[in-house]
Amino acid sequence: MTGSRLWRTLSVFDRSTRSWVRAIPLQNTQSQVTQRLSLISWNIDAFSSRPVSRAKLILGHILKGPKLPDVIFLQEITPDVRTSLLNDVRVRDAFLATDLEDQTSFEDVPFTTMTLLSRARFAFGLDSQKEGDRIEGGEKFMLGRVSRVTLPSKYRRDALYVDIVPPTAPGTVFRFINVHLDSLGDTLHYRAQQMEILANVLREPGCSGGIIAGDFNAISPEDDRLVDKNELVDAWVALHGRADPDGATWGIGVERQEGLGSGRSDKVATMGLKVNEMEVLRPGPIEVPRPGEKPLKISWSDHCGLRCTFTI
Repeated sequence: MTGSRLWRTLSVFDRSTRSWVRAIPLQNTQSQVTQRLSLISWNIDAFSSRPVSRAKLILGHILKGPKLPDVIFLQEITPDVRTSLLNDVRVRDAFLATDLEDQTSFEDVPFTTMTLLSRARFAFGLDSQKEGDRIEGGEKFMLGRVSRVTLPSKYRRDALYVDIVPPTAPGTVFRFINVHLDSLGDTLHYRAQQMEILANVLREPGCSGGIIAGDFNAISPEDDRLVDKNELVDAWVALHGRADPDGATWGIGVERQEGLGSGRSDKVATMGLKVNEMEVLRPGPIEVPRPGEKPLKISWSDHCGLRCTFTI
C-alpha cells in the first residue's frame, strides 16, 4: 500500500519463451539521458460489434510500419480480444506484454488496459543483456516495477504502470502509465482525483518523470484544465496549440445521444520528457453483416489513436 492507493505488482510475459519474469525495482539517481521512443495509444471500443475483428484491424494499422512503435497502450481490452492479440505472430515475435495471462485484471470489470513493449528496445534484467542486444544509442531499456494501481473510481478503473531504466543512465527511472479514466459527465470529480494521483506518482522519490497516455475521457472544459492544473505538459497542445481542429480523437462525424460533440478525449501528458512529434490516427471502416440487408459500415473504434515520439 502506498498512501491510499493499492499497488498490485505484476510480472511481464514474454510470449516468445512463454516465461514469466519478475520485474526488478531499481533506485534512482539523476543523470543525463538522451533516447528517443515512439508510443501509440488507442481505445479499441469494447462494446461495438465485432470487437475481435476490429482489434485485429487496429493492430494491423499500428504495425504496418515502416517502423514498429516501441510502446503500445491499448484500452478497453476484453478477454477475447486479449486472446486474439496474444495469438498474433507479430505480437509474439516483437513485443513483451504486461500481465496478459493474469485473469485478475478482469475481476469485476468488462475490460482492462494492455501495454506492449518492443522486444527490440526493452529487456527484463541486467542478466538479459546479450552481445546482440545493442540498439542505436546504446543497449536496451531495462524494466523496473510493473504494477496496477487502484484509483478512486465509479467504474473500478486503475492505472497500468511500467518503470523503465535508460541504458545510458542505469540509476534513472522513468514511468509509463497507461490509463482509461472514468467515463461520462457525472464522474468529473473522479477524473480530477485520478489525474492528481497520476501526476503525483510521476513526482515520487526515485522517479525522474514519465508519460501518462490513454483515454482521459476529457469531455468538458473542466477536463481540459486538469493536465495544466497538475503541472503536466499536454503533448498535443505543446506541438499544435489548443485551437488545432485536427486534434479531436472522439465523436468525429457522429451525433452522440448524450449531446456531446467531438473532442480530445485521448491525450498524452508528460513530465521530464521532450515531445518531438505527435499525430492522430484515424480508424478505418469495417462491415457488419445484416441478414437480408446491406452490410452496415462502422469504424474500427469510436476513438482515434495517437502516435507520439518523445525523448527522455
